[in-house]
Amino acid sequence: MARILIVDDEDNIRMLIKEELEDSNFEIVDAPSAKKALQILSNDQEFDIVCTDIEMPDMNGLELAGEIRKKYPNKKIILLTAYSHYKSEMASWAADAYVVKSMDLTELKETINNLLKL
Repeated sequence: MARILIVDDEDNIRMLIKEELEDSNFEIVDAPSAKKALQILSNDQEFDIVCTDIEMPDMNGLELAGEIRKKYPNKKIILLTAYSHYKSEMASWAADAYVVKSMDLTELKETINNLLKL
């Protein structure tokens, strides 16, 4: 079973993503901030993918992705955003995939499966 770390400062969105992915037989751990995500990763690196929101206070998802790349260069990273205008910029960002968040998590599930080669 794939393990995924979900990072989003909005509790309702994080819980929605967590519940949907757990229903798809993924093991999910969630973090309300980038700092908490880094703390979780320092104690447990057995995550297949980290999915992080871009817009977060303190440390945003791009900064988090950069920190993860430095410390865990083989970790798969998906950047999540609610703003579709980022889509044109995302190709230059250091992540494995980019998903525009929506209530329908089909694209996120497909992206995860593609990264895991399921």
